[in-house]
Amino acid sequence: MTEIDDIPDMPALRAEIDALDAELIRLLARRRAMIDRAAQIKAAQNLPARIDWRVEEVVANASRHAAENGLDPDLIGSIWRQLVEAAIAQENLHLKGDSE
Repeated sequence: MTEIDDIPDMPALRAEIDALDAELIRLLARRRAMIDRAAQIKAAQNLPARIDWRVEEVVANASRHAAENGLDPDLIGSIWRQLVEAAIAQENLHLKGDSE
């Protein structure tokens, strides 16, 4: 039985996946910075961190984009809902004056 690491293309494929993962992390960090800016705007406008219609819109958009790209929309919707909840928690920290 062949070890998967002995397959010639696997190391190169893994390197590409690792690079893509790093790029996804950079994009998530960029998104986080935008959430910080959203919190500043919300504070100035006296808006809450959670705006229910926007939460649902963001999750629906992610699910739709997932389906359009051959991904499981329920899985991506679940992941995005977690991402949005984390963003709301981040905004709440800023709105309470406890920014990171």
